[in-house]
Amino acid sequence: MSNLEPAPIEVACAAVPSAGTEVLRPREVPLGGPRAMRVRRTLPQRQRSLIGAWCFVDHYGPASARMDVPPHPHTGLQTVSWLFSGEVEHNDSAGVQAAIRPGELNLMTAGAGICHSEVSVPSAAALHGVQLWVALPNSDRATDRAFDHYAPQPVPLPGATVRVFLGDLAGSRSAVHTFTPLLGAQVDLDAGAHLDLDVDPAFEHGVLCDLGTVRVEGAPVAVAELAYLNPGRSSLLLRNEGDGPARVLLLGGTPFTEELVMWWNFVGRSHDDIAAYRQLWEAGDDRFGAVHNYRGSLTRLPAPPLPTTRLRPRPNPKRKESTNGHR
Repeated sequence: MSNLEPAPIEVACAAVPSAGTEVLRPREVPLGGPRAMRVRRTLPQRQRSLIGAWCFVDHYGPASARMDVPPHPHTGLQTVSWLFSGEVEHNDSAGVQAAIRPGELNLMTAGAGICHSEVSVPSAAALHGVQLWVALPNSDRATDRAFDHYAPQPVPLPGATVRVFLGDLAGSRSAVHTFTPLLGAQVDLDAGAHLDLDVDPAFEHGVLCDLGTVRVEGAPVAVAELAYLNPGRSSLLLRNEGDGPARVLLLGGTPFTEELVMWWNFVGRSHDDIAAYRQLWEAGDDRFGAVHNYRGSLTRLPAPPLPTTRLRPRPNPKRKESTNGHR
């Protein structure tokens, strides 16, 4: 679960007021070197950096390319691995070795620091899934390393099936702890189905389309696009517009009000935080530990150089507009 861009930009994350349904379109980035698998990233981006505490959304596959991500660090976040097909082997510096399989949540808590590797397992099924990050609140961002695995039971609904891997929805509750109120669920829709879900009005929500053509509260959302919906609604309408099945991920949470600075694989609060994390990683500090079961060509992934200017919060035009009373 990593950002392998050779020149990552800093991202200042903050809640942004919005109205109605906003559709975010992805950009393609490489997960690795010249032959790397391409991933489609919808968070973060200039117009929106957070949905609840969800701060990073990559969608990839179906792909024949192999995933081979050497040991790399994280701070101040949780990583969420969720597959639709294929299999990935996870190894981390907490001593966890785990298989990531379709329909099974693997959640790694980085806390003050962790490192891990991810390698796809040879399989007849193409690799296809999402990688997600959740920002930890300031009170918990130095928590201990941890790892959780959870296989949610499918919940049948009229014309749909729901798998709730974080939070609760449709009478199903995940057993996995989160540090802020969150929702994460896969929703499979039959051909022509429409589904009206009861949701928490305190949450803002994002709907990532993985398969088919769906409408979210009437707005068309294509594969790899992410629809954003602001808080205040108690229901959410999904409609499958196609003749075949459709699949979406529903993400949600209470607006995350803390300002963050994200750069490479680090989540902090300032330039000095990020610079210190990078220096410790390059020095091989025990803060991140070591991965012992990775069998790739690199023992660890070096950090890219920091920008020549200080990392700082980036002003968001929408925040300025909302302050002036405009949408």
